[in-house]
Amino acid sequence: MTERRAIMSGSTFEEEIGYARAVVHGDWVHVSGTTGFDYATMTISEDVVEQVEQCLRTIEAALAEAGCSLSDVVRVRYLLPDREDFEPCWPTLRRRFADIRPAATMLVCGLADPRMKIEIEVDARRTATSGPTLTAD
Repeated sequence: MTERRAIMSGSTFEEEIGYARAVVHGDWVHVSGTTGFDYATMTISEDVVEQVEQCLRTIEAALAEAGCSLSDVVRVRYLLPDREDFEPCWPTLRRRFADIRPAATMLVCGLADPRMKIEIEVDARRTATSGPTLTAD
């Protein structure tokens, strides 16, 4: 039977709403929508590019705890309230994903807090070089 494991980032949102930053299920890692909040301080920059950088740091930490990295990402979703904020993020996203080339979608939608300018969600698949597959005996 495949093991399921939740990864928490320490965000107060995870506790208040009842979700995990990421869920590892076999070889798959599903990272929840992650905003630009620094969850250690529960602060958020007003700058969308700084928010993207923080999103990716949080996502990378969750992936590392799951035994993989951004190079294992197969799907990424970008959620933004303002489509005009997406293009300034492109250089940062290209720097992190250009060699990986995950399938990607960008959606314009409302987010939970008006300070949030972007939310990023990823799915990754761990490979033999990523880390061990979790299985129950």
